[in-house]
Amino acid sequence: MPIHLTNQSRREFLTTLGAGLLVLPALGAPTAEVDGDLVAILNDTHIGAKQAPDAAIPSNLKATVSYLLGLPKQPAAVLINGDLAMRDGQPGDYQFFARLIQPLREAGLSVHLTLGNHDDREVFSRVLAEERPGLPVVTARHVGIVSTRRANFFLLDSLLKTMIAPGDLGPEQLKWLSRALDAQAGKPAIIVAHHNLRFGGNPKSFPGGLEDSEPLWEVLAPRRQVKAYVHGHIHHWGLGEHADIHIANTPATSYVANPQTSTTGWTMARLRDDGMVLTTHTHRSDHEWNDQSHELKWRA
Repeated sequence: MPIHLTNQSRREFLTTLGAGLLVLPALGAPTAEVDGDLVAILNDTHIGAKQAPDAAIPSNLKATVSYLLGLPKQPAAVLINGDLAMRDGQPGDYQFFARLIQPLREAGLSVHLTLGNHDDREVFSRVLAEERPGLPVVTARHVGIVSTRRANFFLLDSLLKTMIAPGDLGPEQLKWLSRALDAQAGKPAIIVAHHNLRFGGNPKSFPGGLEDSEPLWEVLAPRRQVKAYVHGHIHHWGLGEHADIHIANTPATSYVANPQTSTTGWTMARLRDDGMVLTTHTHRSDHEWNDQSHELKWRA
């Protein structure tokens, strides 16, 4: 199982583990100050090759990138959680996406990607490898661990099939997750996947969610180090719990189905010893979600 490290001069280093994780390592700014307890969470960027650079969707991602670059200290990691591409994962989509996040890479931020139902695993692997020579081309699931000093983020691949709304993890990935969680039992674990869960009520249940939600929870619930599950896919925002594990539905960067009830944005997670604070930032400065913070306490 390969191990990839970001710039080792960072005060807080990140480690990625597991076959099939695409990692965009820090490229520069080795002396930049890093806030080791801050993690940025984006999802549903939906970048398309035919979008004009000043269109709303790429402009939203550019605004988010500008916000991250303007922080007084770099976040320990930037997680972009699936549906990177507009519709069905065309090569040009990923090329445009790579250009839009290039300023993060040039500034030395550590960027980690997962896949959603609008992505194409093979095209994604090929194009991103071309954008950054030396990255492995992987046809298996993209999984891995991003380790910060207070928590491990387990990145899962819930892409079942491109343009098919439901997702799944599959038995092999669940076995990998079980082993990885057991090997990292001494630190809080936050699970990150694109798809929402199917059991329970809103926001835990949504058409097209994770088909193997119950088998996943059979892995997570008994392992007390698991504290939270973070997803996108719904293009909305909300918090829930199941078996004392927090469930965070984070807002889409790209667009929403109903602007009257939702808006676009991103999430900043501040880690603490006993939990984390999620702060939602929106592209509409006057929206009620903007700068709204919620504290999640870890289960014992």
